[in-house]
Amino acid sequence: MANSRKRRSNDPLAEAARVLSHLDPAGATLSVGLSGGVDSVVLLKLLLTLRPRFGYALTAIHVNHGLSENASAWEEFCVALCRRWKVPLAVERVRVARSGSGVEAAARAQRYRAFAMHAEGALVLAHHLDDQAETMLLQLLRGAGVRGLAAMQEVSRRSPQVRVPVARPLLTVARADILAYAKRHRLQWVEDESNDVLRYRRNFLRSRVLPVVGELFPAYRETMARSAAHCSDAADLLDEIGKKDAALGRDVTRLDCARLRKLSPVRAANAFRVFLAANGLLAPDSASLREMLRQLIVAKSDAGVKLWHDGAELRRYRDTVRIVAPSAASGSDPVVWNGEAVLDLGAGRGALLFRRRGQGMAVDAASLGAAAVSVRQRAGGEKLKPGANRPRRSLKNLLQESGLPPWERETLPLLYCGENLVWVPGIGVDATFQASPGKPKWFVSWQRFNYTEKQKSRAPRGRTRNKAIAADGGR
Repeated sequence: MANSRKRRSNDPLAEAARVLSHLDPAGATLSVGLSGGVDSVVLLKLLLTLRPRFGYALTAIHVNHGLSENASAWEEFCVALCRRWKVPLAVERVRVARSGSGVEAAARAQRYRAFAMHAEGALVLAHHLDDQAETMLLQLLRGAGVRGLAAMQEVSRRSPQVRVPVARPLLTVARADILAYAKRHRLQWVEDESNDVLRYRRNFLRSRVLPVVGELFPAYRETMARSAAHCSDAADLLDEIGKKDAALGRDVTRLDCARLRKLSPVRAANAFRVFLAANGLLAPDSASLREMLRQLIVAKSDAGVKLWHDGAELRRYRDTVRIVAPSAASGSDPVVWNGEAVLDLGAGRGALLFRRRGQGMAVDAASLGAAAVSVRQRAGGEKLKPGANRPRRSLKNLLQESGLPPWERETLPLLYCGENLVWVPGIGVDATFQASPGKPKWFVSWQRFNYTEKQKSRAPRGRTRNKAIAADGGR
């Protein structure tokens, strides 16, 4: 991710070009979050100006929160603007609770759900230098750690909220410079009257606190941005240490409890936090994280620990913490293989990958073509011969010896040729179907379903209507 080390220029166009050069968007689609306010209108104008230089496609997303009596007028403004500038626009209408102190957070959550629905190659947002200072101060007042104090990044390569890179080309530009650019180019925009409502914490800081700070520290925006960059460095360092301590391999859904016990409490907590992040899960607060960790690594070896966090299930089996994917429905119909490289097994079941080249044991292609090939779930009583010189054994016993958790055994995809069991993930190929050297073969692997990806792709709650508006304004 890219951070702002110092304020480089007060020219919004130059700063946007610099950040886009880090993003390298050639050939991609950039989706702009367009509220209709001056910041996002300027951003859209800048991206239109820079599009010939960088060679990207451009779309816009407007989220109508319905919180203001002017929300419909703002929506129509964005529709008209994108029609005039020939930018495809998606409009998402959401519901946000109007009461309570969490309106800001609820609106933000709905907004990012909408972005996740529509963002394509990258999401581009209009946060600026003043926003960065406000965000860091809010995080400090909430007692956030270094990752929270790092505030926003110019380019976040992996965003758990929207699953695409997020770029903020104006993060080092003061709002005054953005406003000056808008006036210089005679742009039009809408004003959100809620910006003057002081019960919202960000508005209170912006209107009452930071102007006083600015009287004594006129460069507070730049210096706070520099502090946020230092916190970002510290957070990145903690992530590097955590990855080594957690020893996450290709399967990031598993974490060895024995390794955690050897670490100091602080390093164990950091490794566990990195493990959760690697699986797309939000970090719990410090007290909750310590309690989760205690239950997972202190409980007796035969204890069946099961925890829920951020919509995911964490289980401990054979001293290993695992992120558990939702089980596929029992009794699912067989899936027929017709020679495709990727065989989608349906929701919650993942996919089988068929490759001509690979490592390990392979399936003889000629034998596999002797009858119809299909993928089924366990029905009970299956047997497999792991090797020519080994006896045929029950699949139940083979799975028990493999160490596969009980909850995964019943939903394994079993590859059949006719009525003959050919291959089982984690167990291998039946001796009858094992490929000989030099013969055409298939290397089969199971790409397990990624639980967090399904969670992120679900339709956002509270969405009432979604409409896509073409560049020419047609509906």
